[in-house]
Amino acid sequence: MPQRLFELLTLFLKLGLIGFGGPATHIATIEEEVVTRRQWMTPQHYLDLVGATNLIPGPNSTEIAIYVGFVRAGYPGLVVAGVGFIFPAVVITTAFAMAYLRFGSIPNVAPFLDGIKPAVLAVIFAAMLRFGQKAVKSWRLALLGLLVALYSMLGLNEVIALLSGGFIGMIWLRASDGKSHNGEKTGAAVGSLALVSTLKSAKAWAGPLAVAVGGGIVGVPLWKLGLFFLKVGSVMYGTGYVLVAFLEGGLVHDYGWLTQKQLLDAIAIGQFTPGPLLSTATFIGYLLSGFPGAVIATIGIFLPSFLFVALLNPLVPRLRNSVWTSVFMDAVNVSAIALMATVTIKLGCATLTRWPAWIIAGAASVAAVRWKVNAPWLVLAGAILGWLFAWV
Repeated sequence: MPQRLFELLTLFLKLGLIGFGGPATHIATIEEEVVTRRQWMTPQHYLDLVGATNLIPGPNSTEIAIYVGFVRAGYPGLVVAGVGFIFPAVVITTAFAMAYLRFGSIPNVAPFLDGIKPAVLAVIFAAMLRFGQKAVKSWRLALLGLLVALYSMLGLNEVIALLSGGFIGMIWLRASDGKSHNGEKTGAAVGSLALVSTLKSAKAWAGPLAVAVGGGIVGVPLWKLGLFFLKVGSVMYGTGYVLVAFLEGGLVHDYGWLTQKQLLDAIAIGQFTPGPLLSTATFIGYLLSGFPGAVIATIGIFLPSFLFVALLNPLVPRLRNSVWTSVFMDAVNVSAIALMATVTIKLGCATLTRWPAWIIAGAASVAAVRWKVNAPWLVLAGAILGWLFAWV
């Protein structure tokens, strides 16, 4: 057990340190390390995990890291993997917050980001190829994925798109097979009730844990700060980018704790630091209440994810026991990949605006697909090339 915990700690500290590019990139790099290189779980198990974590609140990639830790080393592994993945982003973000309070601005890291972004697009592209080979088992699933991607591009909510794809795909696939047994229907009903029960229990558990003591050094009580971020972490669906809407509504408009500029600077810090975007909470906590505020805000926003994964764990393996829930997971997996593809397209449109970005993305894609170069090296090479191209 100690050896496995050490392996988890070193792996997820590394992934947290080089995890630029957002949730899609994190999911891709975790899959490369856990499934392809270390073979800690099968590709199908990982795909099921990606689909299942999309159905619960919280940052998907962080919850995947937590779940991998549980699979590898039980509840101690759950904590070690999750904390290891979050820790680098928290430390770096706190350092930026200290500098921000002193100098009143954020550092210029644009040249490095200009190289990192196209490189992480290549990482995501390579992962989608691997996922697709396993998930697209029939032409019906392929068509379902295309439809989910289309509606997502048109602005359909991520969670609605995922659930709609899962349920529509389940009915369509079962109808096409011409099979409908009472036992299977019972299994589907039990699986659905178990999922609903899991989500309700998780929210019930999260509430009483919003306890913090002491007051903020700039006037924001720590208990109130912790309760706000605990609420955000408990109800936020989708990727970390949904966080922006929650923070603007609560911190700027409702409480008036931050100005619009401070919030935008906090989001910018979260975007160009590695690891989960939710480390933005650490930056905001430090601005409002110093180091204690950073700790309380970080715990508040990430704690629900640990609880959700602990409650979700018994459910994921059982989803394959029933024919109905099995095809539901197949449909959800394809839908999740479709959502991942739409995020990649949107990121590509925003990133590939100049010829250096196209060169970096093309070279990184070839390296990732053809030679299977590890993601950290692609990210590092992208950062160096971005800095070099800035001088051209």
